[in-house]
Amino acid sequence: MSKETLILILAIDRGVGSAPLTEHRTKAAVPFGGKYRVIDFTLANCLHSGLRQVLVLTQYKSHSLHKHLRDGWSIFNPELREFITPVPPQMRESQDWYAGPFDAIRQNRYLIERSQAERILILDGGVVYRMDYAELVQAHADSGAAVTVAVRAVRGAGSGTQAGVELGEREHILGFRPPVGDPGGSGSRFGVRAEMDLEDDEQPEQFETMGVFVFDRRFLIEEMTRYDQRRQAAGGTLPDTDLALDVVAPLTSLHQVQAYRFGQARGRVTPDRYWCDLASVDAYYQANMGLLRAEPPLDLYQAEWTIHTHQGQYPPARTVPGTRSGNEGIFVNSMLAAGTVISGGGVNHSILFPRVRVNDGAIVEASILFTGVVVGEGAHLRNCIVEKGVEIPRGMRIGFDLKADRERFCVSPQGVVVVTKIDQQASG
Repeated sequence: MSKETLILILAIDRGVGSAPLTEHRTKAAVPFGGKYRVIDFTLANCLHSGLRQVLVLTQYKSHSLHKHLRDGWSIFNPELREFITPVPPQMRESQDWYAGPFDAIRQNRYLIERSQAERILILDGGVVYRMDYAELVQAHADSGAAVTVAVRAVRGAGSGTQAGVELGEREHILGFRPPVGDPGGSGSRFGVRAEMDLEDDEQPEQFETMGVFVFDRRFLIEEMTRYDQRRQAAGGTLPDTDLALDVVAPLTSLHQVQAYRFGQARGRVTPDRYWCDLASVDAYYQANMGLLRAEPPLDLYQAEWTIHTHQGQYPPARTVPGTRSGNEGIFVNSMLAAGTVISGGGVNHSILFPRVRVNDGAIVEASILFTGVVVGEGAHLRNCIVEKGVEIPRGMRIGFDLKADRERFCVSPQGVVVVTKIDQQASG
């Protein structure tokens, strides 16, 4: 099945709602869960599903992503026709960048045409979930559909960012509904876990897309030709913002468009039904904090479906007494990546990426610290996301006075402070 399926991972999205986190990287390259990048989850799904012909379509600030793919995912054997290859805009027909998801696919038509694959699996590289794509592809082949769309069950507003789906008999898709948006403007319902939406039994079950599509290769090529004809007739422009709404929806009345329900029993991965699109700072923060629960909605420790990534050869994380106070470094209910040192400080309910240092008397509470962050002596952080390499000056308090924090940092609607740099004059 691997050689019969070509995978296109869309990693062109900046992620507007999570803009402070994507100032220097694309959404797919955002750090997640203490040691991973967001795209690692999609790539791990490909790896465990036995599908190893992967093109990653990149565009926005892609250097960090390209470096991660090189360092962490150069694991396939090209002699066996296995590959993970980044594909920035090639500009073969014009000088245009990718205008949207389908335009990115259309601009790489030549790669699809020269592939010997029978099916094209299109994935969003900016979401976090586990899924056995082999079962999805098999269900697509068994159904005889031209297009299969993975859908997840939700109640209420759902994620607020994905198109709704109207299902008919035998999982046939009758149509799509536009996303409802984030009702509260907070990102609190951005698909952090499907079961959370399903708890309210008084609301009828609904379905929405997940950014996962399977096309028959020949049909996709024909559709690209029809799309180009429509685009030329429209003067060279057509809307291209959503694969479900702009590309697949017009096909529902003419061709068989099938749904594949996410989280069902078939497949080799535990059906935890977790799916998160990290579409806002609050959604990102909540998804990471959810990993610290006694029973997290996403189990990173599932032995048969490990998440592969790149991690430097750092020494083990450790706690040591403070150099001045002699107090022991402590951490409670937290994740500490390799190379992290807590020297006389305290860490509670937080996630620390590699090579973080928390110095004597410093306290970190309910926060996410990216690689290389240094927390100075006596500093106190609460409800913060701190960008890679930032040094927090000694004695600084962040997360206690949101009015003052807004003058220096980005503060989310739910009060999460994103620290991307420190104004040394203001801090001194």
